[in-house]
Amino acid sequence: MNYRAGVLCALSVLASAAVCAQTAQTATARTPAEISIQKAQEQIAKQPDHVPYYSGLAMAYARRARETSDVAYYTKAEETLDQAFKVDPANFEALKVRTWLLLGRHEFAKALEAATVLNKRAPDDITVYGYLADANAELGNYNEAVKAAQWMLNLRPGNIAGLTRAAYLRELHGDLSGAMDLMHMAYDATPFQEAEDRAWLLTQIAHLELLSGNLPQAELYATGALGLFADYHYALGTLAQVRQAQNRHEEAVALLEKRYAAAPHAENQFALAEALDRAGRKEDAAKAFAGFEQKALLEANITDNANHELIAYYVNYARQPAKALEIARQELARRRDAFTLDAYAWSLAASGDYAQANVEMQKALAFGVKDPKVLRHASEIAQHLSQTVAAR
Repeated sequence: MNYRAGVLCALSVLASAAVCAQTAQTATARTPAEISIQKAQEQIAKQPDHVPYYSGLAMAYARRARETSDVAYYTKAEETLDQAFKVDPANFEALKVRTWLLLGRHEFAKALEAATVLNKRAPDDITVYGYLADANAELGNYNEAVKAAQWMLNLRPGNIAGLTRAAYLRELHGDLSGAMDLMHMAYDATPFQEAEDRAWLLTQIAHLELLSGNLPQAELYATGALGLFADYHYALGTLAQVRQAQNRHEEAVALLEKRYAAAPHAENQFALAEALDRAGRKEDAAKAFAGFEQKALLEANITDNANHELIAYYVNYARQPAKALEIARQELARRRDAFTLDAYAWSLAASGDYAQANVEMQKALAFGVKDPKVLRHASEIAQHLSQTVAAR
């Protein structure tokens, strides 16, 4: 059976597999991360001076943070690592977990510095190359990110972490088909019992199908992710995007309300406010936007923020381009990835500086990104400049 046929065969049994996985999850009432947390805690109780157990517990907390979108688990992970460093301040595995936590908190510059040091200590460690790829990609150092991801696959061909990094970088460079192929390979290689990992991969595939304009497939994969991991916040968000593309706005609102109830972050509230606005519920949208602005401003000066959404709010809804430009410049000082460059260009355009907006937008487009929002912004900026030249 060839690879593509294998994927189609897997999809044909996805519904029944999802039901089995969901039933097993309900029966045990514990997720993979919760199981890992309990196991590590039991190990530490028996052998409190064994550093690898602390590293395992910290990583399990970080994984639980991804499962739930609850950042409090990052704090628990850091507290656990503090105990590990009391035993062995230079422990390599514990330092790797700390780097992963820096990435989780969006402290990308610090993560890059930490990963670079670890890479010098162990030049053949695949996980460290993954951290280098992540940090460089988020900072906009795409060439370096590609090199790091390639090293992962050179050292261990077909490893899941390397496949997912390479897929994301292909997406950033506009190769959506290639990104989907790699995500499918990662999904096929993921153990059946890793329900959350598989749900995350299906959500990423759904996202790629949505970018490609294939709504039925995007819906299939997002629904499959929710079957594997009930009420998974990432899948709820992606399925809501599919519903919006289908003009099923009230259904999108319901999905985003469920996501925000589970993960009450500023960026999730912004998505809900936009969905309410598109559904014609202007009063509810106004309340949600107000709550979003208040929450987003409280975190605007830290690394884990909703500044991209705040810029979009000030430009598209509040009509306060000066505030948008201030936030964009602040964020650009931290990172120069394609999406931050897009946000900066969009705020410049809203402020009337279309010439400079076009310059910044071309930098964003140079990577090959095919995100619909970025392309729409680029088109509107180019159209305005074209009209201005014609008028002159």
